Amino acid sequence: MKITLTINGKRRIVDVEPNDYLLDTLHHMGYISVRRGCDTTSCGVCTVLLDGKPVPSCSVLTIRLSDRQITTVEGIQEEAERLSEYFGAEGADQCGYCNPGLALAVHALKHENPHPTMDEIKNYLVANLCRCTGYVAQHKAIRDYLEDEEA
Repeated sequence: MKITLTINGKRRIVDVEPNDYLLDTLHHMGYISVRRGCDTTSCGVCTVLLDGKPVPSCSVLTIRLSDRQITTVEGIQEEAERLSEYFGAEGADQCGYCNPGLALAVHALKHENPHPTMDEIKNYLVANLCRCTGYVAQHKAIRDYLEDEEA
């Protein structure tokens, strides 16, 4: 079945099967930043923004997304690159596998709550797991990034 998806602001007509998940559809379309993690909506690695809100793409059926706004990290590339500089400065960036999903969650947080406390940052990002770095350096980097974005 053909549906229209808007990905990173560009409308695309896509042929999908009724049981295709967004994660797989995006991969087939060349959006390799959307990564497979747990396939159980538990890790946040496959996060994309759907109408500006973070969702696990491994659990969303593509066929339900006609005329919805989907954002991958490619759609916020400059912001993701700025955020990665903060991760590097804090030593919070190791393998980088979770970074695209995390960057999208931070982007959404910034738009929902431009002045979060550290507890609000931690609470908002609880669904984004990292197997390498631990979270203290990540949370500090995100706090510093958000504070500098305000200035």
